Amino acid sequence: MKAVLQSVTRASVTVGGEQISAIGRGICVLLSISLEDTQKELEHMVRKILNLRVFDDDRGKHWSKSVMDKQYEILCVSQFTLQCVLKGNKPDFYLAMPTEQAEGFYNSFLEQLPKTYRPGLIKDGTFGAYMQVYIQNDGPVTTELESPAPGTATSDPKQLSKPEKQQQRKEKTRAKGPSESTKERNTPRKEDRSASSGAEGDVSSAWEL
Repeated sequence: MKAVLQSVTRASVTVGGEQISAIGRGICVLLSISLEDTQKELEHMVRKILNLRVFDDDRGKHWSKSVMDKQYEILCVSQFTLQCVLKGNKPDFYLAMPTEQAEGFYNSFLEQLPKTYRPGLIKDGTFGAYMQVYIQNDGPVTTELESPAPGTATSDPKQLSKPEKQQQRKEKTRAKGPSESTKERNTPRKEDRSASSGAEGDVSSAWEL
């Protein structure tokens, strides 16, 4: 999944000359769905959108508050063109999920957001419609988001489930190898040649003479 997130003072969606959605202060999310996206990528994107710190706190400190922290609104707009691949100067969208599948997936995304955030603060456009989207970008602040490729393990410990964290710790332990004390126990002791009275000692005595 890919998304473009913009901090806005207001944003709205119009279809056929009629305004169907509008928000005040908050974020506008243009969201695209790829062929390979699954529920895992969907959940990752929801977490990122809700927790991305793009707002100032009450003291004016930048990049310290998320849309949830500020209790601002969210406007979501389906935007398959973010999956664009250029062939010369012509855009191609073969990486985008087909409309029939994408609509259900997009609706699942919209259902997932209010499970974590307040439903009344989430608005959206009309999937598949020809829309006019008005965005008054504040800052301007624009951030690109992309979920990890399917099958790719995330490197952010905060995004891992408990079993995944346990597995990661086991793998790190194996990578370090045996401890120093274990190595000492398993390493055969070398023979103390200084105490030997063999041929080397005799040669040493001969040189002394």
